[in-house]
Amino acid sequence: MPGYQSTHLSHLERIPLDHGVWQPIRRPLAITGFAVNAYSAEAGQPVIEPHDETSAGAGAHQELYLVASGAATFTVAGEAVEAPTGTLVVVEPGVMRDAVATVDGTTIVVIGGRPDSAMPPSPFEFWYAALPAERAGDLARAHEIVAEGLEQWPEHGTIHYVLGSLCARMGRRDEALRHLRIAFANDPRTREWAAEDDELDAVRDALYGELGG
Repeated sequence: MPGYQSTHLSHLERIPLDHGVWQPIRRPLAITGFAVNAYSAEAGQPVIEPHDETSAGAGAHQELYLVASGAATFTVAGEAVEAPTGTLVVVEPGVMRDAVATVDGTTIVVIGGRPDSAMPPSPFEFWYAALPAERAGDLARAHEIVAEGLEQWPEHGTIHYVLGSLCARMGRRDEALRHLRIAFANDPRTREWAAEDDELDAVRDALYGELGG
């Protein structure tokens, strides 16, 4: 097995239900990290049955609904949510929800999992999430966002490297050096990055020996 699989929604088995058509995704692709299936219906037909994820057949999942094609009207906790193609709707376990297709050929992909079971998030989320603040010149806010990653990834080399770079640019020399030394110890690649990183010029004198200069 090459480590990946590829298919198309149109190739999935279609199993008619009272509420549209079920297209199993998890089972044929042998996915074990999360639950995922698709449901299809024509205009005016139910596509997601009324449920709150607490019944005997439910997994008590937090569910993400992605309208992959068509459109639907969700009713979540009694509130109508119009959902054209591309809409994402997240519903917590215990909250009643259902959906009716409003366009022919509507398909909704449903991804589910127990709350908190997929944590911690990938480390990259933290430095990616900080990019808008950094690009806007708000380095303190960018630092705050990246530093959130230390709660779950306290020794992660890249997180510490990014924090070190931000601190250096903000003039927080001692803090920058502390982060960078942790980065060097835990991810050898960061030494190579630092050697050519102009954003570290403010602390380069203190790092000179550590960078092999």
